[in-house]
Amino acid sequence: MTDPESSQNQPVAHTRGRVSRIRVELPHAGIVPGERRNRFEATAYAEERRGWRGRYLGARDSLLGDSMSNARLQEERLSKKVALAIFSSDALSSTAYATQEILLILVLAGAGAIRYSLPISAAIVLLLAIVVISYRQTIRAYPGGGGAYIVAHENLGVAPGLLAASSLLIDYVLTTAVSIAAAVEAIYSAFPAAHGYAVPIAVAMVVVIALGNLRGIRESGTIFSIPTYGFIVVLGGTLVVGMLKVFTSSEPNVFAVGQTTRTVEAEQTLTLFLILRAFSAGSTALTGVEAISNGVSAFKPPEWKNAASTMTSMALVLGALFLGTTLLARHYGIVYLHGDQKTVMSQIGEQVFGRNVFYYTLQFFTAAILFLAANTAYNGFPLLGAILARDGYLPRIFHQRGNRLVFSYGIIALTGFAILLLVVFNASTTRLIPLYALGVFLSFSLAQAGMVRRWRRIKDAGWRRSAIINGIGAVATAVVFVIILVTKFTQGGWMVVVLLPIMTLWLFRIGGFYKRLHRSLFVAPDAVLDLRPHGRSSAPIIVPVEEVNLATIMALSDACERSSDVTAVHVAFDVDSPQAVEQRWDQQFPAIPLVVIDSPYRTVADPIAVYINDRLRQPPHEVVLVIPVLEGQRWYQRPLVNQSLKRLTSRLQARRHVTVIPFPFHVGAPGRRQTGDSGLPR
Repeated sequence: MTDPESSQNQPVAHTRGRVSRIRVELPHAGIVPGERRNRFEATAYAEERRGWRGRYLGARDSLLGDSMSNARLQEERLSKKVALAIFSSDALSSTAYATQEILLILVLAGAGAIRYSLPISAAIVLLLAIVVISYRQTIRAYPGGGGAYIVAHENLGVAPGLLAASSLLIDYVLTTAVSIAAAVEAIYSAFPAAHGYAVPIAVAMVVVIALGNLRGIRESGTIFSIPTYGFIVVLGGTLVVGMLKVFTSSEPNVFAVGQTTRTVEAEQTLTLFLILRAFSAGSTALTGVEAISNGVSAFKPPEWKNAASTMTSMALVLGALFLGTTLLARHYGIVYLHGDQKTVMSQIGEQVFGRNVFYYTLQFFTAAILFLAANTAYNGFPLLGAILARDGYLPRIFHQRGNRLVFSYGIIALTGFAILLLVVFNASTTRLIPLYALGVFLSFSLAQAGMVRRWRRIKDAGWRRSAIINGIGAVATAVVFVIILVTKFTQGGWMVVVLLPIMTLWLFRIGGFYKRLHRSLFVAPDAVLDLRPHGRSSAPIIVPVEEVNLATIMALSDACERSSDVTAVHVAFDVDSPQAVEQRWDQQFPAIPLVVIDSPYRTVADPIAVYINDRLRQPPHEVVLVIPVLEGQRWYQRPLVNQSLKRLTSRLQARRHVTVIPFPFHVGAPGRRQTGDSGLPR
């Protein structure tokens, strides 16, 4: 609310058709006047904090922190060392369970089959090299960040782009669930008593990550560097010490297959299909390698070169740790069966160190990097959701930043889906892995195929070499996708196969609705609309304007017929989108003044309500609010529109001396004039 003692607000506009900006720093006022006429800025005091809503907002601020202004939305450029820690935690953490999943499949053919774990791991590292070399081309071509959705959508079309987006969304959810489940397994491997509380611990960890991201935790180099580099050093040290012990033992050949730690009965014969199953299970080691290509713009200049070299460094570290882990597990004869409470990483630590401080340090950093790997999905899922919402394939609320400058709805959605998976699958990595990697390799294939199409289209210098590299990457990842699809289909992969087209169709249908909405509401930017207030009432009418469209024009026309005093009010709050309303206003509506309220705290209803309060202090001490309301033809279309103005209607409907008139516009049909008795003469 405006503080009358500190505010110098003069909100009434008498000059028709002029757009003015107002911006000053004045505390304790809901909105404050700026340097230009008819321009205001909403402050933190604009938000209503009375009654139950006030209690809710107070509790929210206590838990998540006070609302942050758009002015604090600054991204720091990252050095290669810091970026390696931030973007590599997901990929590096896969060493904690990739070897384990290979052994889990191989032991079905008996203890002798574990000798194939090293060749399988070597094949996966070769695949890693192909993927990284291919993605280096993507980094060069898309220095602003080229995720699989953007590459596929731009080069292959809408359907492949949405399929890639669906794959990534599923992958982010599974990344959170698998990483947290693996982190919990690392905990109860060291502390067996925690096994019975696996699901509550996993859910609690997801909630902690979600709350941290809702508070707007920035990707601090120190926070990420300690667990990531700590894991690299500790696991690397474990592998070095383990190999030194082998070299100084009576059996110095580290490539020899050791006697298994326990008796394993063969359940089936060793077949090519079983080898392929183990390969597909271990391919989870590649999840997360694309993260660097999505965040190229976060690097210091030259961005794409630093990102490419960082991806190479990540691949070298990941390949070395993965091969070393598999080599030691093979030499020590470590096996892993369904239901085991000791992970392969835990068994390696015991073989190398025994149960001492070094063993617990290894388990601690393993759990820590897995925890950070889950947090990586919280950077990707909300951002991808915001991009899809910006492009019109998700509800627009996913593109709105919350009170801490984060995409809150994306964070909440990811948290809900991840918790659901952890509860349904009992926080078991082994049960979740069959669902994993399928979407990853599908997005890999689509991204690389899109790059081939791009090189063939633009044909710049060296395009043939780049197209060949990306073509090899597309073929290799497509083959692996088919292998994973065939080998994991009956173990749970069918769920992803069913879900992918459903999600893609859902995104496509949302996109179709917004396209129809845009066609129904479209107004040419060069159209001049000679709307002049000529009603018999002297009561001022305020029309909230989100954008210049047909619904806005019809609401303004209705207001002009009712009153001789009509003012449009636009709240500028989205820092990620250009403000086209005020740019078009002078030309298109020369006779109607536009008041623009900057809302750095991203609220829409509250600044308008405060502005109306100020207007009520002036004669005739009453205000009429005509609100354009978009109405879909189906009930499920309602969440896609009108979200920002619903609270304004509920807040002002019971307010004395304020008349709220919803003006409905039916999507896909001509706008309909409000027929109810407004109490005002026409």
